[in-house]
Amino acid sequence: MKAIIPVAGVGTRLRPHTFSHPKVLLNVAGKPIIGHIMDKLIASGIDEAIVIVGYLGNMVEKWLLKHYSIKFTFVNQPERLGLAHAIWMCKPYVSDDEPLFITLGDTIFEVDLEPVLKSPFSTLGVKEVEDPRRFGVAVTEGGKIVKLVEKPDTPISNLAIVGLYFLHQAGPLFSSIDYLIDHDFKTKGEYQLTDALQLMIEQGETFTTFPVSGWYDCGAAETLLSTNEILLKKNATTKTYPGCIINEPAFIANNAIIENAIIGPNTTIGEHAVISDAIIRDSIIGNYARVSHIMLDNSIVGNNAWITGNPHEINIGDYSEIRVR
Repeated sequence: MKAIIPVAGVGTRLRPHTFSHPKVLLNVAGKPIIGHIMDKLIASGIDEAIVIVGYLGNMVEKWLLKHYSIKFTFVNQPERLGLAHAIWMCKPYVSDDEPLFITLGDTIFEVDLEPVLKSPFSTLGVKEVEDPRRFGVAVTEGGKIVKLVEKPDTPISNLAIVGLYFLHQAGPLFSSIDYLIDHDFKTKGEYQLTDALQLMIEQGETFTTFPVSGWYDCGAAETLLSTNEILLKKNATTKTYPGCIINEPAFIANNAIIENAIIGPNTTIGEHAVISDAIIRDSIIGNYARVSHIMLDNSIVGNNAWITGNPHEINIGDYSEIRVR
C-alpha cells in the first residue's frame, strides 16, 4: 500500500535549527522525526511512500534513500498552497481504485495501523482536545462522520483530526481536490484537505474514525522537547560511562563521548557528540556537537555546534559556536 507524506514545510517555529536542516530530520529520542514515522508505516505494511518535498528537500531524499529500501517517489512542491494542494500533486502516482494512507511528516504517532489499513471504509484518526479551534474537527453520529470543519471559530466538536487519513479508494479524494482547485475554494487562504474530505462526505462517501491516544507534535521547540521526553520513557537506552551519572530516561548514541558529566533525565545525545564536564537534562544535543563546562536545561543544541561556559538555557542552530562567560 502507498502512503503520502507531506514534508515541504519550512519549519519557521523551529528556527534557528531549520535554517540549515529540514524539520523532519531533527533528532528526537535518538532518530529523526521522519524516521519514527517511517518505522511505524513499514511495520504496518506500507511498501511505497510518496514524499512531498520542498525546502531543503534534497536532504530529506538523501536520508530516506540511505536508511530505507522501500520504493520512494519524491514530488516537489515549489509553492505551498495548502495540504490539499500538496496531496493533489501526487495524483499522477496513485490509481483511482487503490487505497491510500496519508500522514503528516511532523507528527509522531502511536497507534495500531494494521486494522486501520484493512478498514472497509475510509477512516480518520481523531483525538479529543480541549481547544478544537486549532484543528480540523469531526462531528460524528452513529460511529460515522457527518461533518468536517477546518479550524472552526465556534467549536462544534472536540474530536480533532490528527493527521492520519486512510482512503478506501483514492479516486474520490482527488476528484474532490480537483473541485476545490477548479473553483478556487480556499479556507483561511489555503486549499484544505478537510474541505476535500467534506465534499466526499456530501457525495456519499462513508467515513469512520479511529482513536489516536499517542500523538506527538514536533512543530516547535517546546513540543519537540516534550515529545523527546515521552518517547524516551518508552525507548530509552541504558549504558554506563566511567565517572559519569546517567539519569534515565536518556538516549546516548553509541559513538558519542561522555566524560565527567551528568546526563538526563529526558536527554538525547546525538552521533559523535562530545560532552565533558557538563550537566545536561531535558535537552536534545545534535550530532557532532561539543558541550563542556556548562549546565543545560530545556535546551536544543544543533549539529556541529560548540558550547562552553556557565549554566544557561540555550537554543542554537547547526554549525553555531557560542562561548558563555
